[in-house]
Amino acid sequence: MDARILALFGARVKPEIRPLPDKNARDMRSLLTRRRQLVEMLTSEHNRLFQTHEDIRLGVEAHIKWLEEALSDINDDLERRIKRSPSWLEKDNLLKSVPGVGKVVSSTILIDLPELGNLNRCKIAALVGVAPLNRDSGTMRGRRTVWGGRAKLRSTLYMAALVASRRNPIIAAFYQRLVNAGKAKKVALVACMRKLLTILNAMMRTMTAWQPELIPQSVSTEVK
Repeated sequence: MDARILALFGARVKPEIRPLPDKNARDMRSLLTRRRQLVEMLTSEHNRLFQTHEDIRLGVEAHIKWLEEALSDINDDLERRIKRSPSWLEKDNLLKSVPGVGKVVSSTILIDLPELGNLNRCKIAALVGVAPLNRDSGTMRGRRTVWGGRAKLRSTLYMAALVASRRNPIIAAFYQRLVNAGKAKKVALVACMRKLLTILNAMMRTMTAWQPELIPQSVSTEVK
């Protein structure tokens, strides 16, 4: 039954055919997934350390040390794989040219968002889950909120926007303008996420490094 429904969907909707990621991309995604697991375990162990009886504290500290070493190895492996590919390296350097985008954010975007640069700003925002969507039902009209999309990637983009709202002159000015206009800080930060993503998408599409003097004329972001 599932197969028939999928076949009917393909025949009626005719979705766009997308190539499968190559082996290197699949390997990179596996490494990124493992990195996330290590970070989650590290966070849990650090939280546990302050509530642990001193008899087992040494065991927790030893586990934290092992996790930190494993995380360092994963980061080194990801960096080596990116440097081995001229195409990935070029894109990595391009993304990292933006203030607020570091190694982790860049590698995460490269691996988890291969569509970057190939979609328009509305579609890429919806794909990540930072596009404001209505929550309407019948005659009820709800508030516009962001939801869906790629949650793990959105979390990474949130941290990037948080740093950019302080250190990136374009994003910082945009954030302050929204706050001064009465927007809640969380709403302003989500708008910064969307603006940052839009900038990165435009840069990747043209393969042009960070040029802040061009951003105000080329990028606009709707906030409601």
